[in-house]
Amino acid sequence: MSHAPRAVIAIHGGAGTISRDTSPEELKAYHEALADVLRAAQAVLAAGGSALDAVTEAVRHLEDCPRFNAGRGAVFTHEGTHELDAAIMDGATLDAGAIACVHRVRNPILAARSVLERSAHVLLVGEGAEAFAAANGAQLVEPEYFFTEARYAQLQRALADAAVALDHDMPLRKEPIDPDSKFGTVGAVACDMHGHVAAATSTGGMTNKAVGRVGDSPLIGAGCYANDATAAVSATGTGEAFIRAVACYEVSALMAYAGLSLNDAAERVIRERLPRVNGRGGLIAVDAQGNVALPFNTEGMYRGVARVGETPVTAIHE
Repeated sequence: MSHAPRAVIAIHGGAGTISRDTSPEELKAYHEALADVLRAAQAVLAAGGSALDAVTEAVRHLEDCPRFNAGRGAVFTHEGTHELDAAIMDGATLDAGAIACVHRVRNPILAARSVLERSAHVLLVGEGAEAFAAANGAQLVEPEYFFTEARYAQLQRALADAAVALDHDMPLRKEPIDPDSKFGTVGAVACDMHGHVAAATSTGGMTNKAVGRVGDSPLIGAGCYANDATAAVSATGTGEAFIRAVACYEVSALMAYAGLSLNDAAERVIRERLPRVNGRGGLIAVDAQGNVALPFNTEGMYRGVARVGETPVTAIHE
């Protein structure tokens, strides 16, 4: 492993229970979607780009893919609206930017990046976040842009069941991970050729969630964290549990204060820390040596890894 290129990108597109009757075509489509994202970010790293640029590129592509719950294809709130959240953090400087509860920002991760680069603040929400994003060049779209028939049908079913679904609540069983039990978030972590790390996370939230509910995704330390001294981490799962466990920072803390390796720290958070607060889901993490960990306590997680100079590897099942 020591001879492998250090620069690496890892991504996730949500975790949950495996569907048992997915068509081979649908399975292949998800693997191809993940691989396309990895190749785009891998090209950034191969050209000498920063980890921050690589995770921005990866999450932007995931937001534009309607198969995942972020950006286009985001889930609906109880009121039939979309509220999008995103965060990004630079491990080299500990600079971070995040936005929450935006309705019209096409790529929330780009808005979060502009908060990191151009604002004295870390987290902006609602109308203020949209105004800041627009003033800094973000592309605004009409709310209909985020609409997909599948997500709308899921909302109708959730309303009928009076349920809050952690992602899709429609039994579109063709999807490799069962929509009835999927935690919907996308994220990326990277280590660049200079040994700097970065993390980014973006989400459309939970189907039928209360308007104004914010999960772990845009909260630094909970759903997103990066520090060159330890690791870059992005999470997907039961947001409230990841907030209570400060899950992403906990990986870093176990490395910094308990001397754990990246893999051991990530595994402990997912296997021990999260279950104490009924937390289900997974995370992806990378350290400054280019080591990668992708633990989850569900049956599956959409995920992939691409090292510079190597073929991207994608996975869904355990």
